[in-house]
Amino acid sequence: MALQNRVTAFGDIIAHPARGQMMGNRGGRLHDCCQTLGARRWASAAWIICVLEFKCRHRQIMAANSYTELFFLDEVTALAAGHRPCFECRRKAANDFAGKWGQSRGLDARARAGDMDAILHRQR
Repeated sequence: MALQNRVTAFGDIIAHPARGQMMGNRGGRLHDCCQTLGARRWASAAWIICVLEFKCRHRQIMAANSYTELFFLDEVTALAAGHRPCFECRRKAANDFAGKWGQSRGLDARARAGDMDAILHRQR
């Protein structure tokens, strides 16, 4: 049975067997010891989009004492759901996103992650 860790474009977290092209999280642990989601759907305002593989790191999905890994069909789905690119594993995409965000708001520099997260969180 598929885990409830696939995110739709509407931001809903569903169980579906399809493999996503992107991974991400919502700032912390949303699951219990049985890999079941509770009522809460985020742990912080930082909802990020990550690559599936980065620096040979291997994660156990929904491990104890770890954040809940979420999966997206593609980047468009993740962005529509209110997530932004990760500044660690997707630095170029994150810098581009922050630069365009800053330009769209008339800033002279790229936007800061915390500022983007606060605005995105209010709009979700």
